[in-house]
Amino acid sequence: MLTYVAQRLIESALVLLIMSFVVYGLIGLMPGDPIDIMVSSDPNMTPQDAARLRALYGLDRPIVERYLNWLGAALQGDFGFSRLHARPVLEVLLPRLGNTVLLMGLSFLLAFALALPAGVYAALRPRGAGDTAINLFAFAGISLPPFWLAILLIILFAVVLGWLPAGGMAPGGAGLGVQVQYLVLPIATLTLATIGGILRFVRAATMEALRQDYVRTARAKGLSERQVVFGHVLRNAMIPVVTILALNFGALFSGALITETMFGYLGMGKAIYDAILGNDFNLALIGLLLATLTTLLANLAADLCYTWLDPRITYR
Repeated sequence: MLTYVAQRLIESALVLLIMSFVVYGLIGLMPGDPIDIMVSSDPNMTPQDAARLRALYGLDRPIVERYLNWLGAALQGDFGFSRLHARPVLEVLLPRLGNTVLLMGLSFLLAFALALPAGVYAALRPRGAGDTAINLFAFAGISLPPFWLAILLIILFAVVLGWLPAGGMAPGGAGLGVQVQYLVLPIATLTLATIGGILRFVRAATMEALRQDYVRTARAKGLSERQVVFGHVLRNAMIPVVTILALNFGALFSGALITETMFGYLGMGKAIYDAILGNDFNLALIGLLLATLTTLLANLAADLCYTWLDPRITYR
């Protein structure tokens, strides 16, 4: 097991290295750079001044050379400064990462906690009224764009009813109740956008497990339906579901980008969005690499869960 984990970590590091070059190249090839913004904002700056600044910051060098210089500094713990915030990149991103982990973690746990019993219930009563209603809800969740869902929730709960704030963050020093009020709508948006896909996979995996021979054997031995479902069906049905959960956890970063932007929530998604619009290359690069790292670690965690769910699976 330790050998497998070490091998996967090495592979993840290589993927992260390749992604850093790809992302750096794509950002470097974008039209415009921070010097162009400085020129447009200062009419007294001459083309000679702009050329000197590009030479000073190394923006006139080939992109491969610039990447190698950045990589060497990053390996020493220097990830550069944020142009928009005039602070080191990690000082900007770490608080934003904490906000996103809170938002994503709560919405992910809530979506799974609701999808698991609903999916099992629908699988045990296929083509019934409950199954039809659950499927309709799942398809609605899958089909609704997160930005449109966010607008609907803002209009209903913030504008019409006035129960919750329309967006933003709780002020510093605010109590738990105030912080919860600011989190309700973003968490509800992410949960509703995520729960449909998880619910459908739980239902399909449970129905597939119910058709297996070991389920008929368990029932023939006189086990109750509760013992069959929780002792035999659910554990085997969770193997494909774990894969989907890992993929959804990585995809939540992109969903959080839309949700955080709609609600003005100061998380990783909004930081990356603002950095790309503002040509803040260092901030955008590190933010996208953190999203890649989250996806890699989520997939590794899913692979390790397989051995716990099914002892027949080994990583020798």
